Amino acid sequence: MSRPMSLRPLFVTQVYEASLALSPGFAAFNAGLAQACRMLAVEDQAGRAWCREQGYRGYTSYGSLGDLAQRTPEFAELKRHLDRHAVAYARALNFDLARRPRLDSLWVNILKPGGGHSGHIHPHAFLSGTVYVEVPDGASALKLEDPRLPMMMARPGVHADAPEAERPFVYLAPAAGTVLMWESWLRHEVPPNAARAERISVSFNYA
Repeated sequence: MSRPMSLRPLFVTQVYEASLALSPGFAAFNAGLAQACRMLAVEDQAGRAWCREQGYRGYTSYGSLGDLAQRTPEFAELKRHLDRHAVAYARALNFDLARRPRLDSLWVNILKPGGGHSGHIHPHAFLSGTVYVEVPDGASALKLEDPRLPMMMARPGVHADAPEAERPFVYLAPAAGTVLMWESWLRHEVPPNAARAERISVSFNYA
């Protein structure tokens, strides 16, 4: 008599998804955060210069400002939200930590139409993510890559209707207030922004 077959989902990649939009006062908070992001894009001369040098289509504070959480009440409040989510994610991953996850970096991304960010990882951190502030119609989703992809060798492709967990790439379409987090080794990218308006987000690392 043959034994029943089973599959074990081993070495699962867990991506965290939540929403700040459910928090009281979100609309006012998010409007203030969007204004703070746009203010930086105007005032941060070093950041604008960095974007020109890197060919970044839009504005990011990644290469210029390392103290956003101390600059305005909006970023300070955002940090408080993200700290709670980082703790929840670390617990869900069963991490054995001697201390709470600590925010290591926080930066603004304003992508103009056509702007994107090629595939990359976040070294020197263990949790990374993005909170979305303004996501106009047609704005690009976050593209995540199966970390096993470089080692699949002769593995066949999968059917178009394969479950999400079996696909080589997964696209997550956020809305305003969406918080996405992943382990920092997970390769991801932002395809070109196909919207007619700017896409605003704030990315972060925990170490």
